[in-house]
This record gives sequence, C-alpha cells and structure tokens, in this order.
Amino acid sequence: MDKLLNKYAELVVKTGVNIQSEQLLVINAPIECADFARRVAKAGFAAGCRDVKINWSDEQFAKIRYLGAANEVFDEFPKWRYDMFMDFKAKGAAVVSIHASDPSIFKDVDKDKLRRAQLSAGQALLEYRRAMMNNELRWCVVSVPTPAWASKVFTQVGTEEAVEKLWQAIFQAVRIEANNDPVKEWEKHIAFMKKATDFLNKEKLVSLHYTNSLGTDLTVKLPKGHIWAGGAEVAADQVVFVANMPTEEVYSLPDRKGVDGVVYASKPLIYQGNVIDGIRLEFKAGKVEKYSATKGEEVLKQLLETDEGAKYLGEVALVPFDSPISNSGILFYNTLFDENAACHLAFGKAYPTCIEGGEKMDSVELLQHGVNDSLVHEDFMIGTADLEVVGTREDGSKVQIFHKGNFVDF
Repeated sequence: MDKLLNKYAELVVKTGVNIQSEQLLVINAPIECADFARRVAKAGFAAGCRDVKINWSDEQFAKIRYLGAANEVFDEFPKWRYDMFMDFKAKGAAVVSIHASDPSIFKDVDKDKLRRAQLSAGQALLEYRRAMMNNELRWCVVSVPTPAWASKVFTQVGTEEAVEKLWQAIFQAVRIEANNDPVKEWEKHIAFMKKATDFLNKEKLVSLHYTNSLGTDLTVKLPKGHIWAGGAEVAADQVVFVANMPTEEVYSLPDRKGVDGVVYASKPLIYQGNVIDGIRLEFKAGKVEKYSATKGEEVLKQLLETDEGAKYLGEVALVPFDSPISNSGILFYNTLFDENAACHLAFGKAYPTCIEGGEKMDSVELLQHGVNDSLVHEDFMIGTADLEVVGTREDGSKVQIFHKGNFVDF
C-alpha cells in the first residue's frame, strides 16, 4: 500500500501538474487526507519544486460553522484568503486539489447560507478562477478515500473495508498497479484521447443530437471556432498537464443560446454536500425553462438560481460507456469519478480555452461568441448504455459520433 500511495503522489506531481524546477506547489487538502497531501509534498520536492504550501480544509468544522453562524457572516469572504489565492496566482503556482468529501455532509444546513457562501467566494475569486479556467496555472484534481465517503459508496461493509475497497477502485481508475509505471500508462491513455479530439475537431461540427431510452432528446449547437479537448492540456507556459485524474472525457463548449429539448440525468449530482437525483431538464434557446428532480429539487433550484448564467450550459463532454469507471459498476457519489463514467453536460461557466482565441477575450467578447459565463460550473451525467449521439457538419451532412453508449470507430 505504501508503494501504491507513493506512485499515486508521484503521478499527480509529474503527470498531473507536471511540476517544473523551482516552481511553487500548492496542495488544497481536507485534513482527513493529510497523509496523502504530505506524500504529494514529498514528491513535489523530489521533482525539484521550490516550495510547497498546503491549504487545509475541514468539512466537519464547516458544518459546525454553517449550523451556528449568522446568515450574514457568509456574505463575507476573508481578505486574507483572497490575498493567499492571489499570491498563488502571482507566483505561477501549480495547484493540486484533493477532492474527498462526505456527499451528504451539508444536507441539514440552511440552503441560504450555502448560497451566500458560494456567491461571496465566487465574486471575490473571479480573477483567480479565470486564471485557472484559462490554464494560466497548471492544476490537477484528484481524490483519496475518507471514511464518510467510502461508507456512502460501499454501504454493505464496515468502514475499514469500505475504505480499502474505495482505494482499490481509485487505483484502478487512475491506472496504478503494483508492477506498472503509471506515468507511462498515462502517456498511452493521453495518446488515445488525442485521437478522439482530433477526430471531433476534424469533423467541424455545428451541432450534436442526443437520444436515449430515458427520454433524452436534446440538440446542442456548437459555436463557430469551438475546440474539443481532453486528456492532456497545454498551459499558458506551454507545459502539458492533466487537469483531472481520472479522466475519460473529451469536451468542448455549447453555443450559449443553442440548446433545445429534454435531457434526463443518468446519475445523481452531488452539490454542496447534498444529493440531487432524478433530474429532468427542458431547454429552450439555451436556457433551462422547466426542471424537476425526484430528490433534492430545492437544491437544484438553488443551483439554477445562482445567477443568470447558471441556467445555461457551459460544457458538453463525451465519455464512452465502456470505460474503466463505468465498467466498475460503482456509483462514487463524487463528480470527479462519476462524470468520467458517463457523457455529461455542465451548468454555468464555459472554459474559454474551448474556443479559438478564447483565453485572450474579455467577458463581453466571450458572450458575443456564444460562451456562457457564471459563478458556477457543475457537471451532471447524462450517458447511458443506449445513448446515441449524431453530429451535423457545416455542410449539413450527418455523422454518427456515439452508438450504444460508445464512440464509433475513428
């Protein structure tokens, strides 16, 4: 286990953020993940980074604070935290974020407090967030088990066994085995994903049409100059990195006002420590006009009312149903994993890097090019074993992109 953990930490540093000599490494980590955070720090120093900063979080204390503090407290974002993030940006840090939370931690918390906290943080950190989404900084999101999360995923066994099983599932998803070199395995994986993005970019698509037996019948227009990405990304400093581990998706952005029809979510969405399940959405001219959920509908309402852009889509992602995470049959209750088991869409902000020249455009120019903006970016899964996706090219001809949940041969 010790060897596997060190392999994972090294993979995150070398392939994830691709740390460079003398660079600052920042690790955002829950206190429950301290052991792994320290291993990432050691791997960072071994790879030649100048310094490591760990930004700790504590969801148990966060819950205590949400339950006890006055509502207006959450309208404030501390200046010291703003200064900290802006210092990371100014120093060109590489940022590793360990995402491992209890999926239901905030189910009893006042939703208005969650909304206020999200808005204050989102508004305060607009510049930092823009730098991340423009790939001005290299970043990587990973996960490790916590007892609360593992027990949610594996309900039929004790906590210790659940944690062990979740570790096994994570290692499999990030291509780590006892006797392999995961860095080399990721080189192969990235090469395959480049073939998929090359195929989609070559087709010069203007729209995608989704259908499946759940009732999804959705048309998504794609803006002129859109770019499909996936696997590895290229940062502003021209260094290659992998933003998510695991990743099985190739993704782009939709035309902000070009989404029409009905879509059903195929997996639950975990949002702010709450589970939203059975989501049904109706879009007209890009905007969610009607919505429902069998569980967590009030939370879905809160998400969609964050701001005007939250009711529009910012991402369209294609993920084969026949992929390692999907084939595991595990519902992870963690978007990092569940989004890589199924095709998905995202409410809210689009990645400017997914349109030609987008990283150099201001917010007005991006909107003029059909690129959505919002304080949120939340993925929800729509892929199924019978999903069909048909693309329309610029000349009006059709091309089958997905058949029975998977890419056609390309």
